[in-house]
Amino acid sequence: MTEILNRYAFDNVKRISTVERIVENLINLIKMRSLQMGDKLPPERQLCEIIGVSRPILREALKALQVMNIIDIRQGAGAYVKSLEPEDVVEHLDIVFHMDSSLYRDLYEARRVLEAAIAGMAAVNISDAEIEAIEENVRQAAARMDDEQLFLKRDMELHEMILRAAGNRVIPVFMQSINRLSLLIRKQSNAQPLIRQNTIQDHESIISALKSRDPEKAARAMERHIANVEKAFLHMEDQ
Repeated sequence: MTEILNRYAFDNVKRISTVERIVENLINLIKMRSLQMGDKLPPERQLCEIIGVSRPILREALKALQVMNIIDIRQGAGAYVKSLEPEDVVEHLDIVFHMDSSLYRDLYEARRVLEAAIAGMAAVNISDAEIEAIEENVRQAAARMDDEQLFLKRDMELHEMILRAAGNRVIPVFMQSINRLSLLIRKQSNAQPLIRQNTIQDHESIISALKSRDPEKAARAMERHIANVEKAFLHMEDQ
C-alpha cells in the first residue's frame, strides 16, 4: 500500500497543500483501482510524509472522504477504503461543499428562496388529484418512518410533485442542480429519527397551505420547512 502511494504523483499536493487536492488524488487512486475495497490506508504520520502535508489538513481530507462514504474511519484501527462504485464517488463540486461547510448555508438559502416560490405557484395551480397524491405520499412516509431509504425517496418525490404542480417549465432546470447538491446532506439529515418526524409535520403543514390555495401561506410553510431542516442539520454537524 505504501509503495502504491509513493509511486502516485502527489507533486501538486506538496506544492499547494490543500485538502481538496488530497481528496481528489485519493479518489483518483480509488477510480484507478490502485486502492481496493477493504484496503487500509497507512497511519496518519506516514500519510503526512508521503503526501507532504500537516496532520490537521490530512485529517480534514479523511473526514471529507468519510462523509462521502468512500472511506471508513475506525476508532483505534485506522482508515479503510469503503466504496469503489463510480456512482458513490462524488464529483468536484460536491468536494468543494465538504471543504467549506459554510456553503451548506448558501445551499439551504437557495432552497428556501426557490422552493418557497415554487410552493406559492403550486398553491395557485395545483389540482385536487395532485393534492391527493401528495397526501398519499406523506401517509406512506409516516407509516414507514423507520425506513430511512423509503423516507428519503418519499421526501424527494413530495418536493418533485410540488414542483410539477407549480407549472413552470424553467425552474426545474435550476432545481435539478440544487437537488443534486443537496442529496448528500439530505441523506445525512434523513438518518436522524427526530428530523424525519419533524419533516412529516412540516409536510402536513405544506399540504394544508396548498389546500387553502393561498400562495403566501404555502410559501411560508415551505420556507419554514427548509429552515427547520437546515437548523437541525447544522446542529447535527456541530455535535
